[in-house]
Amino acid sequence: MSTTATLYESIAKMPAINQHVVVNRFGGPEVLEIVEDEIPQPGPGTVRVRIIAAGLSGADLLMREGVHPRTPRTPFTPGWDLVGFADEVGPGVTGLEHGVMVVAMPIWGSHAKYICLKRDELMLVPPGLDPLEALCLVFNYVTAYQMMHRCARVRSGQRVLIHGGSGGIGTALLQLGKVAGLEMYATASRRGLETVRRLGGIAIDYRNVDFIEEVRRLAHGGVDTVFDGVGERHAWQSRKALRPEGKVVIYGFTGRLHAGRYAGVRYALRGFGIIGLMIAAGFVLPGRKTVVPFSVDRMKQFKPLWFREDLATLFGLLARREIEPIIAERIPLQEIRRAHLLLGQGGVTGRIVLMC
Repeated sequence: MSTTATLYESIAKMPAINQHVVVNRFGGPEVLEIVEDEIPQPGPGTVRVRIIAAGLSGADLLMREGVHPRTPRTPFTPGWDLVGFADEVGPGVTGLEHGVMVVAMPIWGSHAKYICLKRDELMLVPPGLDPLEALCLVFNYVTAYQMMHRCARVRSGQRVLIHGGSGGIGTALLQLGKVAGLEMYATASRRGLETVRRLGGIAIDYRNVDFIEEVRRLAHGGVDTVFDGVGERHAWQSRKALRPEGKVVIYGFTGRLHAGRYAGVRYALRGFGIIGLMIAAGFVLPGRKTVVPFSVDRMKQFKPLWFREDLATLFGLLARREIEPIIAERIPLQEIRRAHLLLGQGGVTGRIVLMC
């Protein structure tokens, strides 16, 4: 019996009770609750997935505080991505065997033991891949890959600046940048500097030096692209590190954490005015330095084929060990508050994985 089949058989023997995280109101980690109820039943065209693990990202923290643009109404179960087994197939579903390993990015709902999703939301995990490494590709590496190749359209030899180089998406950008032949600079706190260097980047301790001056000095005038997960006003600072006709790609808004005092999506919407001004300024100010927002979920919504193609490419890179996801810590779902606290404190190297 294969390792995957053995894992599925052991999980299938567990009690059929669904546990899931619930956010009933916006706030800090203390608002997270674990709820138990009956396992969901798949309807027509859907599949029930028994979740092995789910990722924890900055987007989950933003949703918990109500300041992410895609935050659903409370109460909701957070969780952007998952890896698990097809546990039960609903009527009308074809081409999916019971017990196969799958991944998905439902945007919310994965911080649970079970979830029901449409068949086209699921992608098969190729045989031989580690489930937790496959999970890391779904959100972190697809985000990094699409920013590089679908948005910035980087070319070998170009210079890029990566903020948060030791984080989940930062390490993905560094590994994929090395595959693409880029010259990479990355900011990190002191504890993350060695990770940046090990992954092929030139490390910048943003707490002790001015990253703009340091990048312009090291890169002889600036970089071609900046990947900025802080967002808003920080992205305008990043623009100063560009060469003429360079591009800042904004892919996150961690600068919003705690800033809105849990004000809900109304606060999140205010940031779009700032971003709009920065985008417009890029076309009228000298140098043609542009600011471009990127959203992996919007890209998946409007270009679903790209999501599947890019994830398949990443599966291939993982199988050949050209990329190696870094898992910071495996934390049981029941310790969800500790996981949020850990990620919110910053300095996490790689991805926190919730064991469901």
